[in-house]
Amino acid sequence: MKLYNTMTRQKEEFVPMEEGKVKMYVCGPTVYDYIHIGNARPYVVFDTVRRYLEYKGYEVTYVQNFTDVDDKIINRANKEGKTMAEISNKYIEEAFRDADGLNVKRATVHPRVTEEMDGIIAMVQTLIDKGFAYEDHGTVYYDTKKFPEYGKLSRKNLDELIAGASERVAIDDAKKNPTDFVLWKPKKEGEPSWTSPWGEGRPGWHIECSVMSKHYLGDTFDIHAGGEDLIFPHHENEIAQSEAANGCTFARYWLHNGFITVDNEKMSKSLGNFFTVRDIAKHFPYEVIRFFILNGHYRSPINFSDELMKACQNGLERIKNARKELNFYIKNVADTKMTAEEAAKEAELNGYKEQFEAAMDDDFNTADAVSAIYELVRFSNTEIKAGASKEFAEKIQDMLDHLCGVLGVAEVAEEEVSDEDVAKIEALIAERTEAKKAKDFAKADAIRDELAAMGITIKDTRQGVQWFRG
Repeated sequence: MKLYNTMTRQKEEFVPMEEGKVKMYVCGPTVYDYIHIGNARPYVVFDTVRRYLEYKGYEVTYVQNFTDVDDKIINRANKEGKTMAEISNKYIEEAFRDADGLNVKRATVHPRVTEEMDGIIAMVQTLIDKGFAYEDHGTVYYDTKKFPEYGKLSRKNLDELIAGASERVAIDDAKKNPTDFVLWKPKKEGEPSWTSPWGEGRPGWHIECSVMSKHYLGDTFDIHAGGEDLIFPHHENEIAQSEAANGCTFARYWLHNGFITVDNEKMSKSLGNFFTVRDIAKHFPYEVIRFFILNGHYRSPINFSDELMKACQNGLERIKNARKELNFYIKNVADTKMTAEEAAKEAELNGYKEQFEAAMDDDFNTADAVSAIYELVRFSNTEIKAGASKEFAEKIQDMLDHLCGVLGVAEVAEEEVSDEDVAKIEALIAERTEAKKAKDFAKADAIRDELAAMGITIKDTRQGVQWFRG
């Protein structure tokens, strides 16, 4: 399995530090609002990376944080007359709600910055003790000139680094170098704060992830991931802090997803094309949003539009319908074994799995993996129409279930229908069947319409009448 390492700018064979285990850290959102479609991409992409690693047999420790102390959270709290904790707790719950909708598995642990203050203060002190940081009137800065490899991830030249070095606070005269960044900032009036050796204050943005990853994954771990907008300054600064403090490599592989544009324009509130996941879910199901994200390679930019979402919705329905057909067929067909002809086709069936795995092994190419599932769906539809044995149909079903499960898409839920409704539906279907036998097609059509009015779709098959909601 090869993945593209942002650090080396090339695909590398993935070899975890410990055989059979993967330690992975993904930067999570700052919780002051609902997550937007740009936040959703790393959620879905790296959840899928995790799923595939687990599919390959790895035990994955997956850490994704919440930044619950930040200027934006404080401003929102002040605006609404609430505490920072009230705002962050609210939007953490809302983030979980959207993540659940997107079928994103919960991380092994979701650390919060406010729960890691002792570790943050300890790492800042270590950096001061080792000569990599200095304090000025309650503000602690990281001295970038003391870390010779500063800039190795982003590969920016000095002018670019200076231009981007302001981080989330204004450049001030206390800095030794324009590229120095804040590790600890003094308390301002009306802001939450914590006691430290440098006075009351709170941490800078970058130190937080260095500490949370160290706490749960150790000084060195396998994969660090996030959006490409985090390469500089956030991930660059994490590396500088962590490697200076710990004296070893921080993360061995760096994965970054590309941006999402909206109707081929950069998403921004000023352009009026800024969409939260919750906004989009009012028009398209969450599962379609996930499928849309996986229809492009994670490192490439993807464009969000209604037309593309509708196309993804149609593609997803094609897969879900194939799974429903399989489920119904297997429940109703006689218990038959594979024929010699089907045994000969097993190699073709296994070929779709190999195609899927080859795509995912090549830097998690979900776009090509989706294509492999489409091919499997075509094969399934053909074989079921030809009257497959139950054993062969179950083999197709098992493979389709597994591959869809890796991508977290096209799940087919059991119909939530009461026993009373089931009895009524099946009585109407039986009545329609009798009407068709009697060639009373007007009555049969009327019963179909009655079922449709109840939200029930029916389909005539060799195994009988299939019905489902929708």
